[in-house]
Amino acid sequence: MQKEYRYQGVTSQGKTIQGTVLASSYNKAKKLVNDFAEKNKIRVNTILKRSLFLYNLKLPSGKKVKGRQYAYTKGEVSRALTTIGYKNAKIEKAIIDIKMKPPYSSILMFVNLSSFLLKEKMSYDKILRMLADEETNLTLKEALKKIESELKKGKEGTEVFARHQDVFGKFPAYMLGLATKSGNMAEVYDATAKFMEREQEYKKSLRQALMMPAFTVLAMFGAVLYYVVKVFPDTAKMFLKFGIDLPPMTAATLQASDWLAINWWWIILLVIIPIVACFFWWRTPKGMVWRDKNMLKLPVMGHLIHKSSIEIFFRVFSAIYAGAENNIETLRASAEACRNKYMEKGVKEVAIPLMLKEGMSLVPALDKADVFNQSTLSRLKTGTESGNILQSAQQISTFYEKETTYKMDNIIQSIQVFVGLFIAVVITALTVVSSEVAMISPNTPGM
Repeated sequence: MQKEYRYQGVTSQGKTIQGTVLASSYNKAKKLVNDFAEKNKIRVNTILKRSLFLYNLKLPSGKKVKGRQYAYTKGEVSRALTTIGYKNAKIEKAIIDIKMKPPYSSILMFVNLSSFLLKEKMSYDKILRMLADEETNLTLKEALKKIESELKKGKEGTEVFARHQDVFGKFPAYMLGLATKSGNMAEVYDATAKFMEREQEYKKSLRQALMMPAFTVLAMFGAVLYYVVKVFPDTAKMFLKFGIDLPPMTAATLQASDWLAINWWWIILLVIIPIVACFFWWRTPKGMVWRDKNMLKLPVMGHLIHKSSIEIFFRVFSAIYAGAENNIETLRASAEACRNKYMEKGVKEVAIPLMLKEGMSLVPALDKADVFNQSTLSRLKTGTESGNILQSAQQISTFYEKETTYKMDNIIQSIQVFVGLFIAVVITALTVVSSEVAMISPNTPGM
């Protein structure tokens, strides 16, 4: 989570200035401040972190009051309490102040409730104050209070929400900031809520389609390996002690068990090292592009992932098209929100430069990016020719939402059936091998 730091310094003309920066650590904040100071010839005197202070005080009535307040110094908290009539407060800096990112569901609830209250004609500052008072997550509560305070001071909404994108998420923060200068805040909030709901459904479907079956199969392999390496040999080797011949399947399984017992360490390395290497490489810019490009080529799931990203792209496009200052800003925000770095790269590095440098129109530029299917481009072209590109974008996102939802449900059901069949086959194989062991009988004396 980002933390706020306040710096104070003196310009070359002797004027005292102060400002704030957001950074994940003190060293990064210091670097940002020093870079700014060097560029503007400022001598920095102090850099203070905005920290949590806890206070205790006793009212004249005898009632004890406890509270918490974020500030840069203990003195600021004392002065704030004195201003509202609270004197002789005991103030201490909190030893532990861990800010956890709010649950996605809490952010979604805030957006939905804000949309509802905006439709009820409630003023935005009252909405922020009321929802902050009702919020139980301390990180979100603090963010809402700070947003209300900054908006009251006349700061730009896009700038204010951008400072809290680590709380809300990059795209929701962008949309909520855009809403503050929109003519219809409720409509923008509705569009943001729809995007977040689809994002939640997409992640849930992807987990059900890919992650859960993978973990199920992995757990099954683990159980089988434990049986083959540990449980089965202990039983089979008892017969060898008495010189009893083992049946073919039992003997073969015992040989496999002995081989695994000797070579297990390098087998684990062969599995773990590529996974770890891919994990770290996929976190690099090139790795993310390669990963997302090849995800679109996956059998069965690839085209659904592609269409889902197209849906999100045009859902965002239609949500901010009217409120954005230009098409380039709309395209850039839509590309960043579509959850696919390969598509984002195509739009930002091919389509947008063609529009800016060569004056190419929207549809040919997107076609050159080679990240959209022909049916999408055809529908978008029809919208541009008829002068209703916004309606076309909405139709594309709605169509792909229905298609991907229906097909994803069918795929999840099919995958669950195949996983069930796989488990049944493995259990049957283990049962057959185990039953063969049970049929072993000792040699008859004299035979």
